[in-house]
Amino acid sequence: MHYNCLVVDDEIPLAESTSEYFNLFGVKTAVVFNANECLDFFKSNHTDLILLDINLGELSGFDLCHILRKSTQVPILFISARQSDDDILLALNIGGDDYIRKPYSLSVLLAKVNAVLKRFGSKAQTSTSYYLGDLTVNFAASRVSINNIPLKLTAMEYKLLCYLIQNKDRVLTKEELFREVWGDTITSDGTLNVHIRHLRERIEEKPNEPAIIKTIWGIGYRFEDTSL
Repeated sequence: MHYNCLVVDDEIPLAESTSEYFNLFGVKTAVVFNANECLDFFKSNHTDLILLDINLGELSGFDLCHILRKSTQVPILFISARQSDDDILLALNIGGDDYIRKPYSLSVLLAKVNAVLKRFGSKAQTSTSYYLGDLTVNFAASRVSINNIPLKLTAMEYKLLCYLIQNKDRVLTKEELFREVWGDTITSDGTLNVHIRHLRERIEEKPNEPAIIKTIWGIGYRFEDTSL
């Protein structure tokens, strides 16, 4: 069965109320309460997005994210009461696309989820593929490769790369990237910085001296088409 959203959270009342609220507004949502139930879910179901808690018992949300990223690139939004920057950075570094702190407003969370669902899978431009040196982006297949070797990108990393390419050689403010890629204006600078760093590590010859994704200090970023 296909769902728009899967909630993975051991706080049963909160998980169930979130699922009920989402379903009420037309976002078909399933709910499971631990990592094993989540893995069982994917044996016969699919989802467009995962809301993943960190504290799940024997297998944490971090552990589960590692496992899921071996087989799926659907957006994973961590939801947690843990507030430390270390937890946020770890969540993003292992494949999470965003980090949402508990307690959350159901209406705000729904808006964020709808924005991700709306934008996920959108193509960066009308041409089939984009080429820059050894980099190839196949928009039709949502596939990125270097020297014909596929790169593993999270859904948000791919969307960010596509948006940068679509707007190459133009300065993009952080606010524009928050709005157009994440679908809101409250995404943190840390989330954007981590995604930019990950892209540089994958496509730049010298990530610490980027030639393609340039930082425009105090403003944002610019994707430079070095083939021109």
